[in-house]
Amino acid sequence: MLIRGEAEQIKKDFKEGVDFTIMNAGEFVSDTHVEGITSKTSVAVNFKDKELTILGTSYAGEMKKGVFGIMHFYMPKKGCLSMHCSANVGPEGDTTILFGLSGTGKTTLSSDPKRQLIGDDEHVWTNENVFNIEGGCYAKADGLAREREPDIFDAVKFGAIVENTRYFDDESRPRTINYDDISLTANTRVCYPLEHIRNVKLPAIGGHPKNIIFLTADAFGILPPVSRLGPEQAMYHFISGFTSKVAGTEVGVKEPQPTFSACYGEAFLPLHPFVYAEMLAEKCEKYNAKVWLINTGWVRGGYGVGKRMSLTQTRAIIDSIHDDSLDMSNFEVMRRFNLQVPKTCFGVDTDILRPINCWSDRDKYKVAAKSLAEKFVKNFQRYEAGVPAEVIKKGGPNLDF
Repeated sequence: MLIRGEAEQIKKDFKEGVDFTIMNAGEFVSDTHVEGITSKTSVAVNFKDKELTILGTSYAGEMKKGVFGIMHFYMPKKGCLSMHCSANVGPEGDTTILFGLSGTGKTTLSSDPKRQLIGDDEHVWTNENVFNIEGGCYAKADGLAREREPDIFDAVKFGAIVENTRYFDDESRPRTINYDDISLTANTRVCYPLEHIRNVKLPAIGGHPKNIIFLTADAFGILPPVSRLGPEQAMYHFISGFTSKVAGTEVGVKEPQPTFSACYGEAFLPLHPFVYAEMLAEKCEKYNAKVWLINTGWVRGGYGVGKRMSLTQTRAIIDSIHDDSLDMSNFEVMRRFNLQVPKTCFGVDTDILRPINCWSDRDKYKVAAKSLAEKFVKNFQRYEAGVPAEVIKKGGPNLDF
C-alpha cells in the first residue's frame, strides 16, 4: 500500500525515530458519545503528536488513505503537490497525470498498452519528478474475472492480500476465491504490489508531466468530450472536482446528481483547496504542462436519452493529446462554460465535440446547460473566500446570458 524500503533502511529509519504512528483497531468501533465523533467508523489524525488512529473498519486501505491525507499536509510545505490521480509514461518519457472521481475511468484509462503505468491512485509532483506514494494497487474485487480485468486478476498471486472475500465451498476448486461472493460486503478489495502488474514502470517515478487530464462523467450530457483549459479554468475545475452519480451506482439515486469533490479528493485535504490548485497552476506554467477536461459521461443527450461516451473514442482523444495533434487543432469557445473545444479530433465523431449540435432540441440543451452552470457556481461558493476573484471570473461558467 505504500513504498517499501529495503530492510536495512527500515531498521535505520526506526532507530532514528518514527515519523508517524498508525494505530488500527480494526472492527473495534469508535465511541459516538465523544464530541466530534459521529460514526462508529473513525479515521482521526493528530498532527501535533503525529498519530493516526483508525477505528471500526475492516479495510486496510484506510491506512494508505490516512497517510495520503498526511501527505497533503506536509508536501505543500516542501513545495510538492500531493495528488489523487493516476499516472503513466510514454515511450518518449512523457508523463501524463489523470485526475478523476470514482466511475470516471481514472484507473482504466491510465492502463494503456502503449504506455507504462506509474500508479493508479496517489502521487506527488516534486521539483524533480512525479512519484507514486504507493508500492502497489488497492483494487475493487467484486466480480473480478480474467475476461474483464486480466491485469488485476493475474496480479492476485502470492504476495497479494484479498479482503472481505470468500472461497468456493465445493472441493473441486480448493483455495479458489469466489469474487462473486459479496455476502460480507459489496466493497471487496485486493491489494497487490506494483511488480505484479504487466507494463509497470519500476521504480514508480516519471518526469514532469506534459499533460494533465481532468476526467468527469457528466450524466447531464452538457460538457464536451474534450476541452483545453487555461490557467484560471484549470484552477477552477480542479477546485470543483465535478462528476455525477446515476441510477444504479448508489442506493436511492434515481436521477443524475452532480457530485463535487475539491481537488478530486476533498476528504484528504487539511488545507484550503486553493493551496493545491495554485500549486498545480504554478507547476503547469513552470514545466509547460497542458491541462485538458475530458468527459467520459453522456453524449447526444443526458442520462436516459443519450448514451455513454465510447471508451474507444475517449482513448482516441487521449492518443491525440499524446501525439500533440489535438493541441494543433482549431478551437472554438463554448460560451456557457468558456471552454476551448476542438473542431475535429482524429477517431472521434465531429458532431459530438459540440454537445448542442447533437441534442435533438437545442433549446432544451441551453436550459440544461444553464442549470448545470448554476450548480457549479453554487458549489464554488464554499471556497470563494479563499480564491482570487480573477480565478472565479475567468475560470467559472457564465450565467449572464
